Amino acid sequence: MSSLTHASKRTASRRDGFRLGSSHSQMIRQFTPNWFAMTMGTGIVFLILLALPIEFPGRHQIALTLWAVDSALFCSFAVLFAARLILYPQTIRPLLDHPVQSMFLGTIPMGLIPIVNGLAIFGPGLFGPAVLNIAHVLWWVDAALAVFFACLVPYRMFTSQQHSAEQITAVWLLPLVAPEVTASSAAVLAPHLPHAAAQLMVATGYVLWAISVPLAFSVLTIVFLRLALHKLPHRDMAASSWLTLGPIGTGSLGLLLLGQATPALFAGTTLAPVAAFARDFGLFAGLLLWGVGIWWLLMAAILTMRYQRDGMTFNLGWWGFTFPIGVYAAATFALYRITMFVPFAVIGMLLALALFGFWLLVVTHTINGMLKGNLFHAPCLQQPGRA
Repeated sequence: MSSLTHASKRTASRRDGFRLGSSHSQMIRQFTPNWFAMTMGTGIVFLILLALPIEFPGRHQIALTLWAVDSALFCSFAVLFAARLILYPQTIRPLLDHPVQSMFLGTIPMGLIPIVNGLAIFGPGLFGPAVLNIAHVLWWVDAALAVFFACLVPYRMFTSQQHSAEQITAVWLLPLVAPEVTASSAAVLAPHLPHAAAQLMVATGYVLWAISVPLAFSVLTIVFLRLALHKLPHRDMAASSWLTLGPIGTGSLGLLLLGQATPALFAGTTLAPVAAFARDFGLFAGLLLWGVGIWWLLMAAILTMRYQRDGMTFNLGWWGFTFPIGVYAAATFALYRITMFVPFAVIGMLLALALFGFWLLVVTHTINGMLKGNLFHAPCLQQPGRA
């Protein structure tokens, strides 16, 4: 009987080892939402390429290629993450309870938005006008996901996660910023939609903005206090210094784009005066938010130099160097297009160059890490007692 028991244990062990020991199974089980930050960073690069106030040969083709690559990456990551949830459901709770990994759930809707914008920009020319219906549906799916994660992650923070003041970082912003990223996209899609659908989308965009920005600024206040009391986070969190630019840049961009789109959509209606106010308020408030971002931009640059002196090792969090500075550059170019004030164009170009440099650096390290296979690592599964 004892020999049979030992034999059955050895058989079970071999089966488990085969299931978990294969590289593909481990890749799925260890896949984290952090990867969607890669689609955010790549997506903002092609959008900034299109926003540049200068023209150069091949710009449109490069942007189109990056959009196609970004779309393929997002679809691949979505399949991997869905496979993890289906094949390893026991890993869901550790993910939701992890005080850092859970925050990256917000990168899923934020990673989808550049792809949706690309559908509106490139789709009609490639696939015909019917593709705009797909973009429209995907936007609403994204809005639902953004609000869902903006509620789910704080709920887990309040009920099951373990946090302390010295562990607070700007990563807390990730699930909260997602709705305002979706809001800024509303103005991109609205001109391509039927009038009533565009009006509803823009109105919803303002609601999404209101859900996100005040909460994000409350977290910025907490992050400032945490830095003053407990000093800098570990160097592994160096890129989180740039995440503070995310809600500021996207908040400014959202007000600017929504404000410019609103008057034409509501012309001739009882809301026409409100729409005109939204345009003027969008410029004024967008400029103020952009000004707030100057301080956080300078601090992020200074702190990064400090981290570099202390020694920084690559991790997927380095994608945090890309999207925040990208959306801040997008807001800068939006201010230039509205005001035609040349300094905005100059500052925007400098930010764009910094973005392209960061992106090239991070994508090189990421490809190298993927080839070595050492980036598929889920910290939430490394804790004692975890699945």
